[in-house]
Amino acid sequence: MEYRRLGRSGLRLSALSLGSWVTFGNRDQIASVELALPVMDAAKRAGVNFFDNAEAYAAGRSEEVMGAALRELGWPRHEFVISTKLFWGIYDVPNMRYTLNRKYLLQGLEHSLERLGLDFVDLVYCHRPDPATPIEETVWAMSDLIDRGRALYWGTSEWSADEIRAAFAVAERHHLRAPVVEQPQYNLLWRDRVEREYARLYEDVGLGTTIWSPLASGLLTGKYLHGVPEGSRATLPGYEWLRAQLTDEARNETVSRIKAVADELDVPLAPLALAWCLKNPHVSSVITGASSLAQLQENMSALEVVALLDDDVMERLDALSRTDRAS
Repeated sequence: MEYRRLGRSGLRLSALSLGSWVTFGNRDQIASVELALPVMDAAKRAGVNFFDNAEAYAAGRSEEVMGAALRELGWPRHEFVISTKLFWGIYDVPNMRYTLNRKYLLQGLEHSLERLGLDFVDLVYCHRPDPATPIEETVWAMSDLIDRGRALYWGTSEWSADEIRAAFAVAERHHLRAPVVEQPQYNLLWRDRVEREYARLYEDVGLGTTIWSPLASGLLTGKYLHGVPEGSRATLPGYEWLRAQLTDEARNETVSRIKAVADELDVPLAPLALAWCLKNPHVSSVITGASSLAQLQENMSALEVVALLDDDVMERLDALSRTDRAS
């Protein structure tokens, strides 16, 4: 496993990490814990030290499942990095949903820690921007969470470059803890934000990135080339919005052309897509998902595929994937 520094911070994350969106918490509680245990154990044995979660995943159940798995596995706390994210909320009352106000952030993280069974998380993200709350209030609250020892670092997810710069400006002006990381979507079909919009931030403020959906919600596995298979993510209740993206004809044509490159290299499409993300030096960690040991092992093989992506292959993939439709 390769370990990369998170931006300019001293924290080192495994280049491939394990996320819980969709994977944990979408079945009954017992089955989900039974699913999480072997996958998390195998991931750590492969060198993964970063495990990503969020309050909103399965309305808190994903954190409960991961917390139960951690208790069963009994890992020393110093051996892993864990994150959660706040914004959407799970309690349908004022001040506790779709906000980054101080009340919600301080109480929301306490609830997440209870579900995870932890005293602190290593990373806490603002899961989306909140234009209704002054950014000064959000930055003060996130900085206070770190000062109180409830989190060690904080970051953002799907914030614009301007919003991230504004947060840094507030932190600098008031000598507060600044965000160290952004968690954007990034893959062969969705590139512009990471490669263009954030381009100046890597040097100017030392931004790190932990990217999500490196396989475009499964599109870059090739399994949707001939329709939606039974039991796939697109068939889950509440994910109807995803079905249109996964069956988009133009995107699947692009996937088919990328798969031809993978076939020439004699590697599966998914590890190729993950390896392409790993080639970006501004990516601190690629968050993968796995619902089986076989899937996890295939994802981990991306570390070996990186060496096959020479300049010629990267240029071909760039030409195939760089379109005006990306991001």
